[in-house]
Amino acid sequence: MRLFIAINFNDKTRNSLLALRDELSSRAECGSFSLPENLHMTLAFLGECSPKQASAAETAMDKVSFEPFEIQIERVGRFGRGGGTGEAIWWAGARESAPLRSIQCELSEMLTGAGFTLDRRRFSPHITLGRRVVTDAAPWRIVAFGETVQKIDLMKSERIVGKLTYTPVFSKTAHGFSP
Repeated sequence: MRLFIAINFNDKTRNSLLALRDELSSRAECGSFSLPENLHMTLAFLGECSPKQASAAETAMDKVSFEPFEIQIERVGRFGRGGGTGEAIWWAGARESAPLRSIQCELSEMLTGAGFTLDRRRFSPHITLGRRVVTDAAPWRIVAFGETVQKIDLMKSERIVGKLTYTPVFSKTAHGFSP
């Protein structure tokens, strides 16, 4: 199983992300744009995992303690490939906050302790809007929007009939929150 741990969004936030994705698409010559149901923020990418590793990821998630916290999406940017207007990954960026940084750091610690090898790059809280996007648009600021994060999900990534599909397989809720 190909796994990652993510924050998934409510319909209101997802609709605002879709509006950004559609605006980007309208400004682009080409690109592969995220499906509505696949818009999420990755906290940790685990890669291919055995059932035993999936269980270890669930245990690590259970050890993470967090209170519900606000997440604010405030800009659109890109991770460039070669700079300029070449192909890039475009994203909606979230404002860094102590609770978001804390949950991501604690989760990384628990996963590393469970034997996972994680990306060592600095965490950059974002939601991918499109890949291989070619546009002459520049990154832009937006009126911030967001929601209260009340859970994180262990997600399975697979292709079903050629469509990239993300499915939650385990969830960890914030302390004091009951769905």
